[in-house]
Amino acid sequence: MTLEQFSLLIHPFFVIVTVFPLLGIVFYFAWETFQRHLQIKRGEKSKIPPSVGLNHVTIGKILSSTVFFVTLIGLAQPLITKNILKNELWATDFFLFIFIILIFLFSIVSFIFLYHARVKLWRGIFATLSGMGIVILGSQEGIFRRSNEWYWSHYYYGITICLLMIFSVAIINNIYRDKSQKWRNIHIILNCLALLLFIGQGFTGSRDLFEIGLWTSPPS
Repeated sequence: MTLEQFSLLIHPFFVIVTVFPLLGIVFYFAWETFQRHLQIKRGEKSKIPPSVGLNHVTIGKILSSTVFFVTLIGLAQPLITKNILKNELWATDFFLFIFIILIFLFSIVSFIFLYHARVKLWRGIFATLSGMGIVILGSQEGIFRRSNEWYWSHYYYGITICLLMIFSVAIINNIYRDKSQKWRNIHIILNCLALLLFIGQGFTGSRDLFEIGLWTSPPS
């Protein structure tokens, strides 16, 4: 196994040991929170402690952050090996080399500011900037996108999940301030979609590891 092949395992390693365990915990607390909400709505005395809602929010934000940084790791591996090193980008296109590095830093800083932002306007701005950074990095040469089969692409599933996680962090305060439950329903629908995409990632990620490992220069 070459160093480049070994580097392919870094992204799935972090997904397995961080993202999927957190996903299970978040789903459990989400279900408990939902059940408690229904019981109270029916006028029943719930045995589920109120802390499940806070736990769901806390672990959910950790999951969103983990997905964001694991996505960056997944993008960094092909960008470094298939673009920067392969094309000796620092010598052949210094502007693009600096641009990619700055976009990585820009995305991380924007997400950190989003995580701590309280004002609705700034949450929207930092969420947009974080998402833009992920999309721009994903559009660079070297990323294995499988664009001809976008509906079954690990890349497109992953980018969509990451954008949904960014959106979840951005709207978290709206959920608890909205009496109409509109934002809560949007959150539930979008995260059910994210859960399905997470399941799809298990299949597509395993497939792409074999495919990328066999092909020296996989098509985009």
